[in-house]
Amino acid sequence: MKKIGFTMFLFFAMFMFVFPQWGQAAAGGTSIYLDGKALELSKNGQVQNVNGNVMIPIRVVVEELGFDVDWEKETRTITIQQSNTELKLVVGQSTAMVNGTKIKLAVAPKLISDTTIVPLRFVGEQMGLKVNWNNEEKSAYLITPNSGSGNGTGSGENEGSGGNEGQEPGQVPDTSANLANVGGISFSDNRLMIAVDKNVKPSIFTMSGPDRIVIDLPNTKFADSFSNGQMLDPTLNGYIDVTEYPDLSKVRYALFSDKPSTIRIVLDMNYAKEYELINNNDGLIIVNLNTDASTPGTAPGGNGKKLVVIDAGHGGSDPGAISVTKKKEKDFNLAVVLKVQELLKQESDIDFVLTRSSDTYPTLQDRVKIANDLKADMFISVHANAGSATASGVETYYTRADSLPLAKVMHKYLVESSGLSDRSVRSKSLHVTRETKMPAVLLECGYLSNKNDNAKLYTEDFQNRVAEGIVKGIKEYLGVN
Repeated sequence: MKKIGFTMFLFFAMFMFVFPQWGQAAAGGTSIYLDGKALELSKNGQVQNVNGNVMIPIRVVVEELGFDVDWEKETRTITIQQSNTELKLVVGQSTAMVNGTKIKLAVAPKLISDTTIVPLRFVGEQMGLKVNWNNEEKSAYLITPNSGSGNGTGSGENEGSGGNEGQEPGQVPDTSANLANVGGISFSDNRLMIAVDKNVKPSIFTMSGPDRIVIDLPNTKFADSFSNGQMLDPTLNGYIDVTEYPDLSKVRYALFSDKPSTIRIVLDMNYAKEYELINNNDGLIIVNLNTDASTPGTAPGGNGKKLVVIDAGHGGSDPGAISVTKKKEKDFNLAVVLKVQELLKQESDIDFVLTRSSDTYPTLQDRVKIANDLKADMFISVHANAGSATASGVETYYTRADSLPLAKVMHKYLVESSGLSDRSVRSKSLHVTRETKMPAVLLECGYLSNKNDNAKLYTEDFQNRVAEGIVKGIKEYLGVN
């Protein structure tokens, strides 16, 4: 008996599942990770596309998982055996035997020169590894059962699905079930925040090689509006790149299972780190990385500090206003908010949360929900305006009377820091300033439709000054020195 690694079967099986029209390709353009370990692909491993089905020579697969493969030349039969599963495939025959039961194949195994190629989708479906394909990296992550460990400080259970990080692409949840909707996923201030509309009991555990924190949300599905604001491809996979925090590089999420319907979120860590799971059944699940084994973390604002929610308007599929030079308002808003974030990190008496820290679009309802669920002390939404070509200057909007004192303070510093004309504090019924339960304002930092304003808005100097003014206003209103 010759031993080969079944890993490669699953990798290319996944390719056929996600990209059924994929043609011939060499293995060298991709990477495969088995339980976090990068595998070296054989130079002889040439992938074949036979009638739209991906197949690979068995000799490409080498001893990784200890699957046994036997080739009987006279009958041209391939036997693949692992644990209690035995597969028998015969060259030229479109049926296979699985533990003695006949199974129909989409395409029969073929003999090319002296090499037998086998259909990977069938073999993959029969043999049990989990596969996650990262199209951006052109990498496959293969996870064996029970390879994970639950050594974090979170309170989630580690049994059951603990080790299988990879998701099966394209699964559709059981819509007849009473599932919780995941309306938004965001990462700011070194915290992952997940907005849900029903109580959810997360399971959280860690994996190594590479280091990851994995959160499973059973009995959940993505809300219908989720893909409007955040990346979610047709196979129900998405990610958020994280560049401003050293602990991790990316947040990935996907529909991991449909029995029960489970969303899995993976934090791709740069090193192992303790965490805290916070779930008060208030519609917001938090994984806090601002903690270690000796100093337990707390929810935002739960440490006695004043809590500010900073909102970068628009984002994702919503560009906001378009400037006279064809630039997008959403980019200005985020640039300023990220500068505010860096300044607030230096304030020991102020805690903060961003509604978005990258090019995503939380709905207006999600932005309000984050602030209300966290019981924030104040809410500030950052925008740029558009109107006539001659309109210029800054405005501050509020809705409820209790927000007027905040609006006056923030506007004073916005006028001072921007150097633009004062278009006054104004009252208007805006969703984020109306539905929030704390003092809330919306700042219009200049007119993109005005060539002079626009020329300033996208400069580092202007954005830095406005960010400094916002922080000064926050500190004055909160009475923080």
